[in-house]
Parts: sequence; C-alpha cells; structure tokens
Amino acid sequence: MLAVLAAAALAPRAGADPVFKGAARPFSEDWLEAEARRLSMATYQPRPQVPQGWRDLTYEQYRSMWFDPRNALWNDTDAPFKIDFFHPGLYFPRAVEINVIENGEARTLAFDPTLFDKTDKFPDLPVDATMGYSGLRLRAALQKAGVFTEFAVFQGASYFRGIGRGQTYGLSARGLAVNTAEPAGEEFPEFTRFWLETPAPGDPQMVVHALLDGPSVAGAYRFAITPGLPMTMQVSARLYPRIPLEHVGIAPLTSMFFFDETNRAGHDDFRSAVHDSDGLMIHNGAGELLWRPLANPARLQVSSFVDDGPSGFGLMQRSRAFEAFGDLEAKYHDRPSLWITPGEDWGPGAVTLVEIPTDLEIYDNIVAYWRPRMALDSGMAHRFSYQMSWGGEPPRPRAVAPVLNTRIGGNFDRSKTLVVIDFADHPNLRGDIDTLVKHVSSNRGKVSDGVLKQNPETGGLRLTFSFDPGKAPAVELRAQLVRDGRSQTEVWLYRWTAP
Repeated sequence: MLAVLAAAALAPRAGADPVFKGAARPFSEDWLEAEARRLSMATYQPRPQVPQGWRDLTYEQYRSMWFDPRNALWNDTDAPFKIDFFHPGLYFPRAVEINVIENGEARTLAFDPTLFDKTDKFPDLPVDATMGYSGLRLRAALQKAGVFTEFAVFQGASYFRGIGRGQTYGLSARGLAVNTAEPAGEEFPEFTRFWLETPAPGDPQMVVHALLDGPSVAGAYRFAITPGLPMTMQVSARLYPRIPLEHVGIAPLTSMFFFDETNRAGHDDFRSAVHDSDGLMIHNGAGELLWRPLANPARLQVSSFVDDGPSGFGLMQRSRAFEAFGDLEAKYHDRPSLWITPGEDWGPGAVTLVEIPTDLEIYDNIVAYWRPRMALDSGMAHRFSYQMSWGGEPPRPRAVAPVLNTRIGGNFDRSKTLVVIDFADHPNLRGDIDTLVKHVSSNRGKVSDGVLKQNPETGGLRLTFSFDPGKAPAVELRAQLVRDGRSQTEVWLYRWTAP
C-alpha cells in the first residue's frame, strides 16, 4: 500500500497548485540590494550540487523529462503570463531558488517532481534538500488569445535568452562577463535566486528580480520584460565586487558564427551560411555607425572599439531571407538581433568583440560586451542600466546606408583577394556616383582604391577593392562612402587574418 501511495505522489498531475516551503518574507528592491552587498562582504560560497544521479544524466535522459505546461505558475488564473520550470541535472548541477512575490511578500517554491512528465527512459532518482529548479521559461499570448507561447528563458549561470514574436531562439545574453578570453580563464557568476512579481490582469510587463553571486562579485538585478516584436527588457544592475574587477563585461551577448560569404572556402555544407548573428553594430559616442562583420578565425581574436559614452551596440542577424541559409530546420533567417541601449552615460571604455575558432555550429563562439576603462573597485556599488531589444534591427540612429552583405575571396585567377561590400538602396547614395568618395584603408599591406557600381539586384551600390596583406598575420580593413565630408554609409570594419 505504501508503494502505491509513493508512486501516486510522484505521478504527473495536471493543473497542480504551486508548492511553497517556509514562511512568507517581505521583499523590496532595497532588501535585494542590501542582500547583494552583504554577500559581497563575505567569502564566496557556491551552492550545493544536486544528487549525483541527476548530474550523471545523459543528454537523452535529461530530455526525457519535461515540464507539463498545464502546471505552469498562474496557469488557472487570468494573469497575462505563465511560468514553466526546468529540472536540474546534466549541464545544470546546481539548483536555483525561485520565489513568487505577491502583495510585497515573497514565498519560495519547493521542487515538485509531479509537475513534470517523463518517458520510461528517465531513471528513478533521489530528491533531497539540494533539489530545486534549474531555471524558468516565460510565456504570454503573443499571437492568439488563450495560446501562451514562450518569449524568454533564464537558465544556466547568468545566461538568458529572448525572442521577438514569431522568431526562433538564437543568441543569448548574460548578467555579467568576468575575465572573458583571459589566459587565466573566465569566471561565470550565477543567478542563484529569482523573484517573480505576480502580474495583475492586463499587465504588459513581467518583472523578474535576480541575485547574482560569484567568486569575484555579487549583484542585484531587475528585468522588466515586455513581449512582442521587438521583445524588450529594461535591465538595472547593482554590482558589488569582492575584489577590484579589472576586466568586466557589461551587457554581454553570446552568439554563434560558423560561416558565410566571407569564409565559405573549406566548409563542405549544403547551406549557404550558418550563423545566429552576422555582424556587430555600434553607434559610438562620436555619432558614427559602425558595422563589423563577424568572423570564425583560425585563432582566438579580441577586438576593442574604444569609445566614450556609447549610444548603443548589438549583435545583428541581417540576413533575413530563407535562401541566405537554406535550412528548414534551424531557421537561421528567423533568429533575433539584440540591441543594447545604455540608460545613462557609461563613460570611457570599449565595445569588446571576442571571436573564438569553431568547427561545429553547436558551439557559441562570439561574445560582445561593454568593458569600462576603469576597474570596478571593491567595497562599493556600481550601477548600470540598459534596454535590450530582441527582434530586428533598432530604428536607424543615423541616416546612413547600411551594409547589406560582405563577400571576401579570390578573383577569377586567384591573383588577388577581393572584398565586395553591398550597401543598401538609400537616399544618400542616389544621384551621381562620381560625387561619392571611396574611403578604403588598412593598417598593414596594400589596398586598391576600389570600384563603385550600381547593384541592380539590391538597388544599392557595390564597393569592390583588393588588398595584399604581404606577410602580415592580420590586417584591419576600413571602408565607407563619403560626400561633402560626411559619411553616407555605415563605417565598414573587418579584421582579416591569415589562414
């Protein structure tokens, strides 16, 4: 009889009410900030790991247990958002604490295995005090009333992902990057605790609070998330370093770039291109709009775009036609772009781009973030706020012609390396081509003056030039079209590296 009751207790149950543990506690942003400050003054203590059996799950076993959306938080209410949860294990050896805020008080959700469904491939595993959820998924009625589809996920370290309405997940973001690409190794602080504000009927925003903790830093975060196209997140972060942070990344973005027309040679693939993002766009403090196509280099490379008070930056997916990829399953043409708009003057620093070699598309190999010039001192608060826009490109901050595409490769007899840049049709580029001045330069080697022609397929202009790197292992290239002393296009930048 006891065995029957135990089996019934673990059986999936649809429409289950959330199970809480412990007493309700007052919650406020001031309390969360004080908690982050308190943590930063103590020695870092990682959370305990879940039982070994959960950590030893294979990928197939992990996927054979999934959350039943009928058990979502607020599922049987008129709340405009539903919340699903992920179980721990495999890549997620530590659980996070998830709390629900209502009327100014927070209650902690207990791990409830009966909220999940599973196949017979999932093993019987212990559930002890270390167990909890590994993350959460946010859903809303985005396209049809009563049909709630996902628009954001928080899971793993300080990683989270979002999509605009109708899009497919692609690039990710993080709460903070520490020592990215440093020889001593990168640190990955984690969101250890979440607080979800209970929304009222009709609320357009879902508000999530998070506590960040890691060996070098603690922090308090607030995300005000509005689904749609684009999906936006208003982020505020209060950081409390345990030690001076010399290399810290604010608003870090993580993506994948495998190949496109710039590095097609050597990729035996039926698809025309494979990437979640194809370029880094920057609106710098000087008012320039920069476009840097991404690369999959032979060796790790870091590029720093020095600036003072940036207006915005982001990783873009400009290729939007199916034929640009030819992939019916991955749907790379539906992946979101992500644009960061600072909420205040971030001062001097650099937009930093890290490109890591990869031979498979399953690995994220692109990182972009803002690196302040000055270290973040310990023992004090450092505040940053910004908006994240997940969807297409942001409204054009400057009336200049964008770069549509870049192609790099040998000419017909392989005697030269050609760079071909297509600029979109734009009022700035219409009229007499001869009034446009071609600014093409490199820091090493030699570049030709370039040839400018109309592209009948795009309606815009195509700039073609050749370059000879000589014996240089890397060459920084720059190009733009200028009229009357003013740039009429984005500033195209690229780092060529020897194979």
